[in-house]
Amino acid sequence: MPLAGCGGPLSTLDPAGPSAAAIAQLWWLMLAGAVVLFGLVMVLLLWAFVRRSAAPDRPKLWLAGGGLVLPVLVLMPLLGFGLLTGERLLAHPRAAEVTRIEVEARQWQWTFRYPATAGGTRVSVNELHLPVGRPVDLHVTSPDVIHGFWIPRLGGKIDAIPGHINVIRLSADRPGSYHGVCAEFCGGGHTAMDFRVTAHADDNYEGRLAELPRDRR
Repeated sequence: MPLAGCGGPLSTLDPAGPSAAAIAQLWWLMLAGAVVLFGLVMVLLLWAFVRRSAAPDRPKLWLAGGGLVLPVLVLMPLLGFGLLTGERLLAHPRAAEVTRIEVEARQWQWTFRYPATAGGTRVSVNELHLPVGRPVDLHVTSPDVIHGFWIPRLGGKIDAIPGHINVIRLSADRPGSYHGVCAEFCGGGHTAMDFRVTAHADDNYEGRLAELPRDRR
């Protein structure tokens, strides 16, 4: 099928959360804009071949129309929509409850810590647990080299930088299992540095965290 590549565990066009859905919407809109712009250029090109006598008489009109007016009319709305979408994806403080999870990327594994857990901080390795329908702020860092934290079906990428904490806000729309990867080359074990994401129904999430080992750090 022509659209078979739009699905799969690493597809950004098969979103399972609001952040990923916004990114997919922006991608489709950018594609539509590119198609419209390409179509307009092809129409003008065809018109130039059909009306050969008209083209040499007004070169400035062609340059201004095809090189300035058309791109501005198509690209400026796309730029505005892209900036608004990017702003909505940032982890701005808000009144709604936000779950915090600490993410540590290390050659070559992922460690996830859940500080707001009954009985103390819990920890999981190479498996991230998320509550469905609740925004989650992931505080991402690294003790060694730069890694890239990416769950394609839930949202965009963010770098894990030594000595620095980056925050990304994600949310899952429905229970299920998703795939996360390191999106930044980090050494010989990079290709195997992936992790699983399990999204739990809200009433099962706390119970699953209680089963995880306590953080001994």
